[in-house]
Amino acid sequence: MLKTKVAVHVVSPGILPDDAIMLGDAYLRQWKIPQGQPVTLKFGALRQYVKVVPVERFDGMRIGQSLARKMGLLQNTTLRIRYRAEEAVLALGPLIGVLISRDDPEHRDRPFGSITMFCKELVDACAAQGAHVYFFTPLHLKGNFNTVEGWTYSSEGWRKAFMPSPDVVNNRLTSRKLENRPNVQAFIQEVKARHKGTVFNEKFLDKPEVFEALAKDPALVKYLPESHVLKSITTLKAMCARYHTVFLKPVRGSLGKGIIRITRLEGDGYSAQYATAGGTKRQSFSSLIKLYGSISGKMKTVRYQIQQGLQLIDILGRPVDFRALVQKNETGKWVLTSIVARTAGSHHFVSNLARGGTLSTVREAVGRSNLSGASSHDAPGKLQRAALDIAHGIDAFIPAHFGELGIDLALDTHGRVWLLEVNSKPSKNDNTPLQDRKIRPSVRNMVRYARHLAEF
Repeated sequence: MLKTKVAVHVVSPGILPDDAIMLGDAYLRQWKIPQGQPVTLKFGALRQYVKVVPVERFDGMRIGQSLARKMGLLQNTTLRIRYRAEEAVLALGPLIGVLISRDDPEHRDRPFGSITMFCKELVDACAAQGAHVYFFTPLHLKGNFNTVEGWTYSSEGWRKAFMPSPDVVNNRLTSRKLENRPNVQAFIQEVKARHKGTVFNEKFLDKPEVFEALAKDPALVKYLPESHVLKSITTLKAMCARYHTVFLKPVRGSLGKGIIRITRLEGDGYSAQYATAGGTKRQSFSSLIKLYGSISGKMKTVRYQIQQGLQLIDILGRPVDFRALVQKNETGKWVLTSIVARTAGSHHFVSNLARGGTLSTVREAVGRSNLSGASSHDAPGKLQRAALDIAHGIDAFIPAHFGELGIDLALDTHGRVWLLEVNSKPSKNDNTPLQDRKIRPSVRNMVRYARHLAEF
């Protein structure tokens, strides 16, 4: 069995030149690495000709400080190793770069605010699997992108270092404005084209884009409530004639912000309920024309998707939906990592935690809901199948690379599964498994998928 990990030791200045590394002789024999002949050492975008010097009875690698600086390694570490004889390339890695929205160098203990714990968790998961990770923002992307100034974690805490461009980029940007910056788009293209790296979760998903893409597969249509981009009162009238309740959702919304629920009242008129941070705001209108007039001002700056209202299961009148986290694993296949039930807070009709929603297991929520017998028993399996079906559909019909998706699902009172939304930048808090663990499965899986992409 080939040794696939190696302990990398940084030695004192003057012992090793840049163009030499020392490697335990067992590695040279197993990987058939030639002695004394130049090979290319690869670490992310870094390429360095080196001669490999064998060391008897030594189970590791030694590199000089100057080479370590070029690699961005601040201390001894353990990395995966791979040798390709046909190219004479000795690769270490994978080197993972996580693109985040902002940093705060003034707060060295929490440089990434609320996601600092997630970032440290990712550092620990990489250390366990022989990968190396750093974190950077759009402001760090300058020059030719061969190197990137990013944050790494060492025994001295969070520090900045110049790192080679990574093998794999996980795009964790939380704003479209940042994602669309020219330097970010140029960097993504460079990573893929020049450095032969991979970027996953490379773009945001708009609600209509998702529903139109999935509608191309007859097997997925059953999950899709009727949805249209709201462009005129004609669409509003047609949907309100068909359904007792409809929802208006901002095409680019998240966290339940800006959702409007429209309900036909007994007799005449319509009620509009607006999701706000403090609860639900209600307004009544004598006609759809007046209701449309009240939202037409918003439509100048916000595009809405109008969606069929569903009779969702509830717990004592509080609607319940489900957040599934699906990820690609070490073989590149979609797997379900976690699924939790989210019950809306009192005075809210959306279930997001930011709006006072609460988490529970699927079985617990379904058991306490108004869903009956057999449907209740089948619900967890049906939700899992739907999440994986939808993830495969996103891959098949949307031309972008995704490695993890947050998929919001619902069950109606007949036990039918419906898709509410797909999020390509799932929160690292909203889907937290209910048992507290040091390294969450979702974080371990992210590293495994990066290893798969970089062929480590």
